[in-house]
Amino acid sequence: MPKKADEYAIHLFLSSGHREEVRFLTIQDFQKWYGNELVPKADSNDFITVPIKNIQGEYMVVRPATIVAIRVEPVYFGSVDREPDL
Repeated sequence: MPKKADEYAIHLFLSSGHREEVRFLTIQDFQKWYGNELVPKADSNDFITVPIKNIQGEYMVVRPATIVAIRVEPVYFGSVDREPDL
């Protein structure tokens, strides 16, 4: 049985060389934002909102035309404590 990701880290690579990371709880949440917000305005220089669901009171806007690449990374929370021994 394939392991289900706990959330998805979405890495946005911008034409300026900057990189931003946002997280979505499910791949379907990302696909909905991507299909409904980003794709229809892909060539636009008008700002669109990028949802940041895990940070209260903070938001991000981006010009869709400046996004040159998107990387989707599944994130798995393990039950093993991986803190380094001090």
